[in-house]
Amino acid sequence: MILLTRVKQEAPEFGKGIRLAIYQNYGGPVGNADAISYYLNKMEEAVKEAKKIDAQLISFAELYVTGYAVSPEEAHSLAEKSDGPTITRVTQIARKNNIAIICPYPEKATVNGATHYYDSMVLIDKDGTLLKNYRKTQLWGPDEGKIYSHGYCYEEEGDAYTVHQVNGFGVGLLNCYEAEFGELARIHALKGAQLVVIPTAADVWTLLSTGERTKMPYPDVSQNLIPAHALENIMFVAYCNRAGIETRKDENGKEYEIGLYLGNSVIAGPHGDIILRPRNEETLLIGDCIPDDYGPTHPENTNYLKDRRPAIYRELTAEKVKYSEHVYVNPANRNEVKK
Repeated sequence: MILLTRVKQEAPEFGKGIRLAIYQNYGGPVGNADAISYYLNKMEEAVKEAKKIDAQLISFAELYVTGYAVSPEEAHSLAEKSDGPTITRVTQIARKNNIAIICPYPEKATVNGATHYYDSMVLIDKDGTLLKNYRKTQLWGPDEGKIYSHGYCYEEEGDAYTVHQVNGFGVGLLNCYEAEFGELARIHALKGAQLVVIPTAADVWTLLSTGERTKMPYPDVSQNLIPAHALENIMFVAYCNRAGIETRKDENGKEYEIGLYLGNSVIAGPHGDIILRPRNEETLLIGDCIPDDYGPTHPENTNYLKDRRPAIYRELTAEKVKYSEHVYVNPANRNEVKK
């Protein structure tokens, strides 16, 4: 494991910042109980290394505990409740090591009287308190919609985009494709987030449930959108990806490749600066996120958040959007909150 750090001699004091660790895992199995055991053991290794440098929060990649490229059948068979055995173990790791953890996993939940499956993550504080169980709201591509429901379609689920205190520092969560919706990072900033962490599974290629590979690499937003969101919202933004090749075994026990990932994890600062960026290899990134290290983004205290004019932004919630020669319609308001 490569250690990539940018830290001061002492970790940030309560309310002054946060020492953030990003674990970029390299390869691994997918889609069975052995995969869950493998990734939880790797989690413990990463957490112990992070604690040697006094990290206060550590994040893992999207659908970390099972691997990303699961079939609908695998995802549904492995999905657990937010208080199931897998998250219970993660809670124990957090409490034992006195560190907050962001752990993505496939969730099974009863919502609106029916069973739903979600691409979820938990934010667990260092004392084992569950601060947030977040369900992905913007599903990507041909497979995610086959496997998972959109999060926060029902009032009983509460608010999607919430901010939680870790070391007295406001932390928000987004998931993969959601990094590319600027309005989501902005909502977090308006609610007081000082850091948004975005686990992801951005790939060079992945095997779809049809047996075909995706036709082109996922865009590398780590070098443009991530630092841009940090700058325009005057906050820290972290993108947590996996690296290398995921594998699965066939009926004869022979391994074959099912996905190759970009390994483009990054931590960006509130001036749009990139604090840490690894190669495509197993890496533990650890960086201090301290707002007082930064001055204003503009002269004369000009400020993106302060200077907004939301009364004239009604098009942002329009159902029909004209783009070039096409008109895009939100299909059946599928993310509308229902009572």
